[in-house]
Amino acid sequence: MPKKRSLSAHEHTYGAPSSVLRRALLGGLVLAVLLAVAGLLAYLTRADSPVSAKPAPTPASTQHAASPEATPGARTAVATPPKTSDPIVFAKAATEVLWTYDTRSLSRAEHVAGLKRWMTGEKKYADWDSVSDQIPSPVLWSRMHDNQQRATAEISEGHFPQAFKTALAQDPGAITEAYVYAVTVTGKQSVSWKGSGSGAESRSTTLAVQCRPDMGCALVGVLPTVAP
Repeated sequence: MPKKRSLSAHEHTYGAPSSVLRRALLGGLVLAVLLAVAGLLAYLTRADSPVSAKPAPTPASTQHAASPEATPGARTAVATPPKTSDPIVFAKAATEVLWTYDTRSLSRAEHVAGLKRWMTGEKKYADWDSVSDQIPSPVLWSRMHDNQQRATAEISEGHFPQAFKTALAQDPGAITEAYVYAVTVTGKQSVSWKGSGSGAESRSTTLAVQCRPDMGCALVGVLPTVAP
């Protein structure tokens, strides 16, 4: 019989379609710093900004869809966000959580709830759609659960993209509207499934992280492309 293999993100689209508005907002927040244009942020967050061309996911499709029952026994909860004001430290921890899952011990609803604790509470900036795109859909999660699939992550490094550092040096005040930082993180994700199946791949991502003065950092979203 053919060997079973993991259900990779490269073969499936996770979650519901992304909100074009939210994705543009996320990119605009970082671009406001990268280009040192303070007015861009105000434009993207104005009350009369255009609505998304795609319908937003309904609560039923994202939070109330049926999830497989978790495997009896010990449960592995999603890690708690670290209390840090360092964007790089936070981004590395957030990336590890985004690349880690265990469909044997957690339902999809529990996994989603755990990730939401990492998000900024400022709804004006939070791009949950870009984060939920990293989560398997309810149907795919069920298939992965049947396959006992789980993943762990090893983070190699995190850094501010060069363009981000250059723009900050030229205009340090450009970030003070939202205090959103771009951080690129690299590492490796290892995936295992029943029957001793396993695999690993190197990965990179760029996150938007909010770190206001005297407050702990929080996740804003995942940028659509990796910034070097």
